[in-house]
Amino acid sequence: MREEGLLTGEGTPEDVAFDAGLRPSTMAEFIGQAELKERLSILVEAARSRGEPLDHVLFSGPPGLGKTTLAGIMAAEMGARLRVTSGPALERAGDLAAILSNVEPGDVLFIDEIHRLPRAVEEVLYTAMEDFQLDIVVGKGAGARSIRLELPGFALVGATTRVGRVSPPLRDRFGYVARIDYYAPDELGDVVRRSARLLDVALVEDAAVTIAERSRGTPRIANRLLRRVRDYAEVRSDGKIDAATARTALEVFEVDDAGLDAVDRAILDAIVSKFGGGPVGLSTLAIAVSEEPETVEDAYEPYLLQMGLLQRTPRGRIATALAYRHLGVDQPDTPQGRLID
Repeated sequence: MREEGLLTGEGTPEDVAFDAGLRPSTMAEFIGQAELKERLSILVEAARSRGEPLDHVLFSGPPGLGKTTLAGIMAAEMGARLRVTSGPALERAGDLAAILSNVEPGDVLFIDEIHRLPRAVEEVLYTAMEDFQLDIVVGKGAGARSIRLELPGFALVGATTRVGRVSPPLRDRFGYVARIDYYAPDELGDVVRRSARLLDVALVEDAAVTIAERSRGTPRIANRLLRRVRDYAEVRSDGKIDAATARTALEVFEVDDAGLDAVDRAILDAIVSKFGGGPVGLSTLAIAVSEEPETVEDAYEPYLLQMGLLQRTPRGRIATALAYRHLGVDQPDTPQGRLID
């Protein structure tokens, strides 16, 4: 039975708690995203100097790049309280109303996966963001009436992995929309070294590079791999992590030198061996690897596309020549094979 991918998803509750303990608490501690940090620092300093709430901010980008962390840092540097929720948790307008009715002046409300807000909840949010007012409907039927409550000034920070699914009326109400990009290997090396210091892990310099190169440009994954390598070093070695130990540990956990895990390789192998290199539709591919189509599309395809191992076409997914080479499989000498070289 194939194991779930190590490099995708939120991880176990232990992983989540582990990541939370490593999060930086100030903008100076936050590694990478230098230009974005400069812009956010300007927003924070300007709002603080005027004595106003922070402007509403929308972060977009792949999971694990620091959207939640940045929201917490912004709240801390504003001297404000951070309230955290998510789009799927706000099922009814009353759920959002309950949160908004308890905000205090200057609070930062962070909504993760904001693209998954139900329409009824989203419409309540419009007036709250724009006018700091909350419309509540009391009663039902002919006796129903609307009550408008005044809200203190607050800042909404939204996060989404799919900015295209955020409705234009909601997106337009954010004062600043920022995309967080993947990290460079040297930045991830700094992340790994910082986390190792916090965890009191004996990490040799070249081991940090080895872990960073397989972390898919994502700090969350870098920390997750560091944890797995630490486990291996403590159980199968002397606890010290050098490059050889890191490579062996990652091989044990099926993370290859390109940062692909078992599920990534299963996707490529299915396209190559079962569907002749493609094209193959998303639903068919998902069935072949026993995953949900949304999981394949959101969790695995972005990195495979970024690495040039996969192409999307109007007819479906195609494995590239690089994918054949990575799998160690000869590419067929066909018009289709030459097309994707």
